[in-house]
Amino acid sequence: MFKGKFTNEIQEAVKILNNSKGNGEKFINEAGTMGRIHHVNVVRLVGFCVDGFRRALVYEFLPNDSLEKFISSVDSNRFIGWEKLQDIALSIAKGIEYLHQGCDQGILHFDIKPHNILLNQNFNPKISDFGLAKVCAKDQSAVSMTTARGTMGYIALEMFSRNFGSVSYKSDVYSFGILLLEMVGGRKNVDVTIENTSQIYFPEWIYNLLEKKEDLRVYVKDNGDAKLAKELVGLWCIQWIVLQ
Repeated sequence: MFKGKFTNEIQEAVKILNNSKGNGEKFINEAGTMGRIHHVNVVRLVGFCVDGFRRALVYEFLPNDSLEKFISSVDSNRFIGWEKLQDIALSIAKGIEYLHQGCDQGILHFDIKPHNILLNQNFNPKISDFGLAKVCAKDQSAVSMTTARGTMGYIALEMFSRNFGSVSYKSDVYSFGILLLEMVGGRKNVDVTIENTSQIYFPEWIYNLLEKKEDLRVYVKDNGDAKLAKELVGLWCIQWIVLQ
């Protein structure tokens, strides 16, 4: 849970983790992970507080909320433009690259999604919520896992494989690919209000639009917009078979 707060004329966001499971593993994991990170496209941890079972993380406040609000809204007044979306996508990619390669140790996020991409006053994105993150050596090609981590719809397909037991940074790449498709398609890849689970697979929906040369989103106004939209399509990030 996030709460906005003014402290010494600096607005900060407080994430309350009172109900975290176990002995506060998620709090410890997130606080420990964030202490290793310093990047323009990753949210900055200001401090933390522990009082018995009451735990809180204090982050820099980002006034424009999350990316989710701007890419899945039917209100065209909230659409921030294709050039800005492209800038946001590239900045998120830089943030993910930093997590994987720029830190002293690699950090796998495991929950890349629009809700966890916060926007500052200039709509510059910052990756947030490291409660599921896992630290590993940068030269470690895969890390051991016993259960899948992440949000349904963004979890890499290999986590559902019979041979599941280890994953790599590619799991974040897959989640980023789904995020890109949502930015282009203008809707969530999973509609939790729909009970019919046979709805078309989201990447397939995007692919079919491209095959039919149809507009990817209602806000495509000209050929320049269409070109930028197609450059954002993340199908390469979510392919199942790696081409040699």
